[in-house]
Amino acid sequence: MTKGTMYNREAFLNNIAAKLGRERKRSGVTRPIYETQPQWDVMADYSTDQLVDVLKKQCEVIHTDVEETTMEKLPIVIDSVLKKYGAEKAVVWDDPRFSAFGLDSFLVREGVDIWGETPGRENIRISEQADIGITFADYTLAESGTVVLMNGVGKGQSVSLLPTYYIGLIPLSTIVPRMSQVTRSIHKEAEAGRRVPSCINFISGPSNSADIELDLVVGVHGPIRATYILFDDR
Repeated sequence: MTKGTMYNREAFLNNIAAKLGRERKRSGVTRPIYETQPQWDVMADYSTDQLVDVLKKQCEVIHTDVEETTMEKLPIVIDSVLKKYGAEKAVVWDDPRFSAFGLDSFLVREGVDIWGETPGRENIRISEQADIGITFADYTLAESGTVVLMNGVGKGQSVSLLPTYYIGLIPLSTIVPRMSQVTRSIHKEAEAGRRVPSCINFISGPSNSADIELDLVVGVHGPIRATYILFDDR
């Protein structure tokens, strides 16, 4: 934790204690253990195939296209989605999974830029002008149709936010029932002293808004269409 963050936390907690009219409690504070924890029971006994079915149904609700394939055919399916969107310029994460899943030839194509290969804000400019952004999901929430992106070095959030379209590559091993499993995993990483990204994005399909008279408009900021490509990596 940086010095500035520590100071902000202390100031925040001191302010709460002052508003409550008492001194800060610095010892003897334990996290409550709740007798009932239903969050762990939801889809707890579901197989991966059942979670995939839940995910696909939810994607219909959030206006997200779904493609299913094998690792071997992953490049072919990516090409078909690019063709469907008419996408010529793509920006992708600097992620070893592209190589691990046989996508090296895609990375060296003309029109494909890898986040971090250009200096400074140039990465953001490239993402703004890209037709499509492509990332892998670190976790995938079946219940809400959400891909979880652990941003960091080589994995800029602009890749999934700024291009016109978005492709989320989803290994089946990343699918979990819901938010509960992801937050527990993140807490365990932090408790073990491992670095947790300062930016974690939870993306549920293309951008949308119902701010005006509750009329849903899809594609108002960020990607206007999204496709999840599911493939079996087990």
